[in-house]
Amino acid sequence: MYPCIEIHLEGILQNLNILKNACESRGISLSLVTKVLGGHHQLVGDLVQKGKLSTICDSRIQNLKIFQDISVEKWLIRSPMLSEVKDVVAFADVSLNSELAILQALNAEATKQNKVHKVILMYECGDIREGCYVNELTELIACCDSMEGIEVYGIGTNLSCLNEVLPTKENMADFLDAVSLLEDKFQRTFPVISGGASSSIPLLMSDGLPDRINNLRMGEAVFLGNIPVYDQPFAGAETDNFVLKAEIIELKEKPAEPGAECDRLMNRAIVALGKQDIYLPGLSCVDKRLQIVGGSSDHIILDVTKCGSDYAVGSTVSFRMNYNCLLNAMTSSYIEKVIL
Repeated sequence: MYPCIEIHLEGILQNLNILKNACESRGISLSLVTKVLGGHHQLVGDLVQKGKLSTICDSRIQNLKIFQDISVEKWLIRSPMLSEVKDVVAFADVSLNSELAILQALNAEATKQNKVHKVILMYECGDIREGCYVNELTELIACCDSMEGIEVYGIGTNLSCLNEVLPTKENMADFLDAVSLLEDKFQRTFPVISGGASSSIPLLMSDGLPDRINNLRMGEAVFLGNIPVYDQPFAGAETDNFVLKAEIIELKEKPAEPGAECDRLMNRAIVALGKQDIYLPGLSCVDKRLQIVGGSSDHIILDVTKCGSDYAVGSTVSFRMNYNCLLNAMTSSYIEKVIL
């Protein structure tokens, strides 16, 4: 059935093992970010078991609810909404937070459920997405210490996801200075210091991360072998773990451009796939002779002029996807997912 995504589990596990070993040899735990898998229970279960994972992270509580029977610590890595705190306490062991109102709501719900909910408080390190500066974190920790249903599990930071601010020795030192100030003030050592994501790999591999950082949250590098922002693979990475296949539903010679005045003809193939399913700028053809001309909600148009008679109606075309494209495709109910 097409369209479909062929998922190469062994390649994902190869990437996971390389990065997990690199982290563990430096005293760092790797938390796998599963959001790109769109709540695929079997695939996440296989990765937890075969990759010997202790933690998974997701940005959607709906996915963590799907994974509730998978025996692993579960983190919600998008700050919780007030409207979902009941499910957050029920299905997430840990959540990343930066707002007092949400922490108060989590505490009230955890008390109702007779639980202690762990939180990682986020420090603003320069990418200006979620996070607080030291003064606000000081207030949040003091408030959390008075809450029976909340445990401050650690301090985290996020880089590269919004403004492509890369982790550097300088901003990591700034992050660790903030952690030290907080630990000194509250006379404790936080169990988790989560210092970034897949974009931290160059610092990780060059031993440039400060020793105090003991956790990284990684998704793109594990699944696609790609280091975000740098847009290049790490050593030994397998990059073709997800192949999108779609079927040709029309192949005709038509004008290369709209309008009666166009006299240049093109062999144009239409595949049954569109913007409703994928992020079109993130799509590329495996067959380099093909060129993506454009697309609409349900159709992608290809120039197959250089391919002779290699393609026909009913033929399938294979595509590679970048992370954003894969994220859309894996959450589309119209695309079948096949684990190889």
